[in-house]
Amino acid sequence: MSHTALPALSQGVNDLRASEIRELLKLINRPEIISFAGGIPDPEMFPLDKIGTAYAAVLADPALARDAFQYSISEGYPPLREWIVGYLKSHGIEAALERVLITSGAQQALDFLGRAFIEAGDPVVVTDPSYLGAIQVFGTYRPRFIAVPMDNEGAKLAELREAFAQKPKFFYLTPDFCNPAGITTSLARREAILDLAHEFGVAILEDSPYEELRYDGARIPSFAALECQRRAKNPALPALVIYIGSLSKVLTPALRIGWIAADGALINKLVLLKQASDLHCSTVNQIIANDIARTSHANQVAKLRSTYKLRRDAMLAALKRSMPIEVHWSIPDGGMFIWLEFPDSVDCTALLERAIKEENVAFVPGSAFYATQPKRNTARLSFSLGAPERIEQGIERLATLVRNILQANSAAA
Repeated sequence: MSHTALPALSQGVNDLRASEIRELLKLINRPEIISFAGGIPDPEMFPLDKIGTAYAAVLADPALARDAFQYSISEGYPPLREWIVGYLKSHGIEAALERVLITSGAQQALDFLGRAFIEAGDPVVVTDPSYLGAIQVFGTYRPRFIAVPMDNEGAKLAELREAFAQKPKFFYLTPDFCNPAGITTSLARREAILDLAHEFGVAILEDSPYEELRYDGARIPSFAALECQRRAKNPALPALVIYIGSLSKVLTPALRIGWIAADGALINKLVLLKQASDLHCSTVNQIIANDIARTSHANQVAKLRSTYKLRRDAMLAALKRSMPIEVHWSIPDGGMFIWLEFPDSVDCTALLERAIKEENVAFVPGSAFYATQPKRNTARLSFSLGAPERIEQGIERLATLVRNILQANSAAA
């Protein structure tokens, strides 16, 4: 009997590594673990009653039910796209039905945009650190990553200018309460980045899954809204901002509703990618998402802001109270994450192993979020899950372990 080996995998796929976050999510179901690992919404906050009512309404209408479980158009369910157009306009982004494509979550949007733009070896600019899912999906197309460091206002302009001078395919960022660092790009920095993008002709991929989760301060206009203001004064200005949105963090992730809002010519090409990928998103899920978005989106946002703000405040207070002074952390205005930086002597992968084993606490080592040179003394903590008292307990446990490690390192030195 002859045995034929499978063909070799592509280099982009061969280079894939398991996501540390996906592996850590397995820990959440262990009741003894206090997990700050998964950057996921609290399932207790899902509008399950509204979801149940919406599904029942679909099934009670035979004509609607037949449509809901049938194939549909690749662009997405028109009423849902109409809601998205209205939502974007309420935030200063001029859109139209033909400029919106529904995707299977924001992650598929990133995949389509990576596939559309990246040839092997192309430069791609990301923040340092950056969203792990974006690094992973862009990495399958084998770009040359250029990582630009951030300060408290966002990507540093001098380094970004140097990066844009290398003619990258795009600059990817999460401007609001970014995953993982919790930093929000300031209005002045957004204007300056937009200036650079138009100076060098670089597309901006604006990923905005957390935009509604603001707990302090006023909303800052998106890059897309700022560019719309400029284009209203100068219609000849090219549309360089590609806006990526999602309902996962506000409604529920399982519906898998994300979208891309961009120049119509680009959307036309992305529709072809959608057809070649999975034809279209689940029709029934889009119908349900449209129903809930129209009836419950504002209430959901208000409920999440109130709940997550208490949890963020509890984590910040516990860090200030318990963590050694050698440790520094971000103070986010919203989102789900706080970014910690430890002394150079602390390897957070090793810290995680001890935290799980000795203190029943989990987090994500920060090294996973670097596209080029990882900083091993960093960590991402999520505050979206768990009551404030449990968050405080977990931080106190982690702080005790960190204090012991720092004391041991000092004694050894």
